[in-house]
Amino acid sequence: MDTKAFKRSLNSSENYHRKGFGHEAEVSGQMQSEYQSNLIQQIRENNYVLKRGEVTIRLAEAFGFCWGVERAVAMAYETRQHFPTERIWITNEIIHNPSVNQRLRDMQVNFIPVEQGIKDFSGIDQGDVVILPAFGASVQEMQLLNDKSCTIVDTTCPWVSKVWNTVEKHKKNRYTSIIHGKHNHEETVATSSFAGTYLIVLNLAEAQYVADYILQGGDRQEFMAKFSRACSQGFDPDRDLQQVGIANQTTMLKGETEQIGKLFERTMMQRYGPDQLNQHFLSFNTICDATQERQDAMFQLVEEKLDLMVVIGGYNSSNTTHLQEIAIERGIPSYHIDSGDRLGPGNRVEHKPLHSELEVQENWLPEGPIVVGITSGASTPDKVVATVIEKIFELKGAVAIA
Repeated sequence: MDTKAFKRSLNSSENYHRKGFGHEAEVSGQMQSEYQSNLIQQIRENNYVLKRGEVTIRLAEAFGFCWGVERAVAMAYETRQHFPTERIWITNEIIHNPSVNQRLRDMQVNFIPVEQGIKDFSGIDQGDVVILPAFGASVQEMQLLNDKSCTIVDTTCPWVSKVWNTVEKHKKNRYTSIIHGKHNHEETVATSSFAGTYLIVLNLAEAQYVADYILQGGDRQEFMAKFSRACSQGFDPDRDLQQVGIANQTTMLKGETEQIGKLFERTMMQRYGPDQLNQHFLSFNTICDATQERQDAMFQLVEEKLDLMVVIGGYNSSNTTHLQEIAIERGIPSYHIDSGDRLGPGNRVEHKPLHSELEVQENWLPEGPIVVGITSGASTPDKVVATVIEKIFELKGAVAIA
């Protein structure tokens, strides 16, 4: 399928919308009321520090809603206002935040049902309005919705679209796209649908395995078993790793994406020689600015003397998980929660350790004066962060100073 031609055709359709509907001012006031917080603004103005009683809060200098997320949510709100009586669907969570997605459900936005990992589009009728979330949607989903003559509202983050353009360039030049990402994440599913031949690597260890195969060969059957769910149909490592280009899921760890890019650059140089590198390796910067800023702020925050770290965001949020990794690597006791409801009653927290299920920990706040680092993923509203901070003060018996 010529995905570029299809997208160009879709963009010119009167049923396709990638901008708002003229309700920006009204929606801006609504979102400010529902998602912003005076307390967070106060902490920002106080050099990202707030002290009450025995608790000092140190807030990361970049956290929470990014521009792409705010834009997607605002467009979803505008869609509901512009189509007050039409049936509205969304192909996935608008962003990875439970409170925001619940708010859309309250606004009678329907979520496409998923059965055994497969979306069921059968309930969508001709003329229904369908929102594509910030992560984007696969080209196959877009085609299905277009064929149903749906009104499509595309809130895909421009940074994600930039990655799609990158893999399109790989495909045009017959390079295999090596995508740093999670093979089942909505964004990577969408990105791979725009690619030609592709291979998805989760981390540096998987990238090293592929690099070793390029240089030394190996067990093809083992390779295919390892990447069976993370490659294009008909992928052949002996044929398809001679020319490679690098792309990424925009919410992955910036440093690891850069390491993977450098690894494959060295690998192809070693395999084919410096003078042939450009014929075998392509690289474009597809790291999202907002993701990078939040990770940089987290690296800065963990240099402070912290007794513990609280990372706030949806449990299926990739960028939030990577913020958690940074704290863990520094040996700081760290708790990933999705809302203030996970705190209490008493000195307890229900949190999600990295790569584990939810668990409850008692007496998580130490006795005496404590310094708590706080950050949140790009899909987390300020108001959720404020609720968590107030809960921590409450659990420690801190009283607000007027």
